[in-house]
Order: sequence, then structure tokens, then C-alpha cells
Amino acid sequence: MSITSYIFGILAALFTLYVVIEMLRRGRMRERHAIWWIIAGVLALVIGVFPAILDWAAHLIGVGAPVNLVFFVSIAVLFLVCIQHSSELTTLESKSRTLAERSALQEIRIARLEEQVTRLTRDED
Repeated sequence: MSITSYIFGILAALFTLYVVIEMLRRGRMRERHAIWWIIAGVLALVIGVFPAILDWAAHLIGVGAPVNLVFFVSIAVLFLVCIQHSSELTTLESKSRTLAERSALQEIRIARLEEQVTRLTRDED
């Protein structure tokens, strides 16, 4: 690999970490969502600074091409992010349904109370 690709890898990892940290700081991302992106950014930074680690890890695991290990780890991180988001989406859908049901019940109660108030005011007149 050329020095340009190593520098690009390091800059991409630093940029990813910067964006995630900035989103955390501004409240646009919560910590539990950022953890996988921070792990991915740190791994990318370590591999970018010490590229021999990738060769060593690929050899240790038995992967022929170190780039394949990068793709596998990237897919694994994205898979974990998808699982986390699916779990949270399921929870939010359940809460949303419960809130909609409660809101509908409150609307029915308010309508009944308004009818009672209307009847009481007519009876007083």
C-alpha cells in the first residue's frame, strides 16, 4: 500500500471519530448509539497507524487477504448497529402504540366530560 492510502485511512478514521464526538456533544446522538461507531473509528485509527496489526490479525485468524478481514469486521459492526436499532425501534413502536391508545382513551373521556358539562349547563338554564 502507498503512503497516501495510509494517510487517507488515518484521516478517515479521525474524521469519523470527530463527527461522532461532535454529534454526541451537540446532543444529536446518544452514547448507546455512538459506541459501535467509536469502536469502529478507533479500530480504523489503530489499523491506519499500525498497518502491520492488520496483517498479523489476518494471519492469526487465517484470512488470506487482510482486506477481507477489514470487510468482515466492517460488516460485523454494521450488523451489530442494525440489531441495536431494530431492538430500539421495536421498543419505540410499542411505546408509540401505548401512547396512541392512551391518547384515544383520553379523547373519549374528554368528549364525555364535555357532553356532561353541556347537559349540566342546559339544565341550569
